Amino acid sequence: MSWKETYQKWNQFSGLEAELKQELTALAADDKAAEDAFYKELEFGTGGMRGEIGVGTNRMNVYTVRKASQGFADFIKAEGAEAVAQGIVIAHDSRHYSPEFALEAAKTLASNGIKAYLFDGLRPTPELSFAVRELRAAGGIVITASHNPPEYNGYKVYGNDGGQLPPKEADDLVSYVDQVADELAIELEAEEVLRANGLIVRVGEQLDDAYQEQLKTIRVLPTIQDELTAPLKIVFTPLHGTGLVPVTVGLKNYGFEHVTVVEEQAKPDGAFPTVSSPNPEEHAAFTLAIEYGNRVDADVLLATDPDADRVGVATRDANGEWVVLTGNQTGALLLDYILSQKASQGTLPKNGFVAKTIVTSELGTLIARHYDLHVENTLTGFKFIGEKIKQYNASGEYKYLFGYEESYGYLIGDFCRDKDAVQACLLAAEMVAYHKKEGRTLYEALQAIYEQFGYFEESLRSLTLKGKDGVEQIGRIMDTFREHPPKQVAGEKVVLFEDYDASIAHDLIQHKPSPINLPKSNVLKFTLEDGSWFCLRPSGTEPKIKFYFSVTSPDAAETSRKRQMIEDEVMQEVEQIQ
Repeated sequence: MSWKETYQKWNQFSGLEAELKQELTALAADDKAAEDAFYKELEFGTGGMRGEIGVGTNRMNVYTVRKASQGFADFIKAEGAEAVAQGIVIAHDSRHYSPEFALEAAKTLASNGIKAYLFDGLRPTPELSFAVRELRAAGGIVITASHNPPEYNGYKVYGNDGGQLPPKEADDLVSYVDQVADELAIELEAEEVLRANGLIVRVGEQLDDAYQEQLKTIRVLPTIQDELTAPLKIVFTPLHGTGLVPVTVGLKNYGFEHVTVVEEQAKPDGAFPTVSSPNPEEHAAFTLAIEYGNRVDADVLLATDPDADRVGVATRDANGEWVVLTGNQTGALLLDYILSQKASQGTLPKNGFVAKTIVTSELGTLIARHYDLHVENTLTGFKFIGEKIKQYNASGEYKYLFGYEESYGYLIGDFCRDKDAVQACLLAAEMVAYHKKEGRTLYEALQAIYEQFGYFEESLRSLTLKGKDGVEQIGRIMDTFREHPPKQVAGEKVVLFEDYDASIAHDLIQHKPSPINLPKSNVLKFTLEDGSWFCLRPSGTEPKIKFYFSVTSPDAAETSRKRQMIEDEVMQEVEQIQ
């Protein structure tokens, strides 16, 4: 069916919601916009779906949400009566239409006889992961587009372990969603009937309390609480998202008395009016927090994204100026703090393991190996870290200690199986308090790590390429680098070319291919003779292609110079391809 035929089918659907009908009518005067809204179905991938809100098969709306939920219902029913009885937990963030989409998901599941545990208000993604485990549910759904701009929303699916579905199960789910022929033909029971029959169940405060109790268990130094926490001054912003209540309650439970919330960003608001992007990876998101930090003479600034699974941390540098740490830097600091303190207390397990992604700095590897710990490198996506936790918990081979990715995602306690900014906020505050007691700032603690293990510098560049043309451009960039890999970059030979889609690592010195024992993924990674590397990866959730760069050397200035040279040369090549 052509996009014009699909458009007409929607246009002739008498039950179309009034607001969407208005949007559909407006598209009649804009063929390009209409084509983009209908030329394909919004892709339901291995982690769910994400897209712009609006009318059309390629948009987030009640009908595409119903289709995804019907596919998930069919997937659960295929697992058997026990999974149906266990039910699905559903949460949502502060984005536009998130409550409505969460309710549509609950009604769709419940209309299929599957119990839906629906949170009574917005909650962070990590609490959804926790709730799935706490309620022993068959899975979970969270309506969120994480840190995307306001015009986006999304739909993420979780398995019964509280983690996002691993590849095989995710592929099975995708096939069920694809089999739902007509999103406009899905009929639902009335909400009141479903609630009366016990198929939609409200959950909230009891799970909040249980989650907060678990948060207390991740403390590294619980015995000297008041000495560390009382004097610390913290500025926190939830960036109009879900983090306000769980983070401030958690900090209070940890004994932190001087927590200042950025008032202008405290209220949940899907328009995110005070920031251009509600993403703590963007330094501009810290503008108001820095103003507050100067006003109250804060020790640390913390910012969580809308669904509170990512956190950014800012500290003062040697000149007293605020600097927003990268995800790699915060991850290295947290890892070093956890391992060093456990080692000094004699509680560091000999079979401990640390997990990180292939695009995350190797600094974490050096820190972990300093303590003779196993390091697990996974594909990008926290579900792969969650999968390793599940695997090693079952086998007993390794004990989980910490997992992180460069994109500001961290997990300390495995009572959740996705990245958890609430956990990270609490442990980051404890870590800052510890270093302050020892007479150093977080920035100085970072410099000490560099002095011990070498200076690392990473950067991330991304190109947003929307629509059909953008998809083609991204494909052309990946094809060019895959078929014609560079032999030299910034004066350094390329010694290793890893194609994660082909599952082959090419040794370009000895000309020997070797297998990559990870699931296939459209990722290319190039390692240079001096150990520097860069990586290309199309985003699975946004119309973007991302470019990762990592350089290390014994000297800070040289590391920065080399990183800039490599980045400039690679991006110039990308421009020529475009």
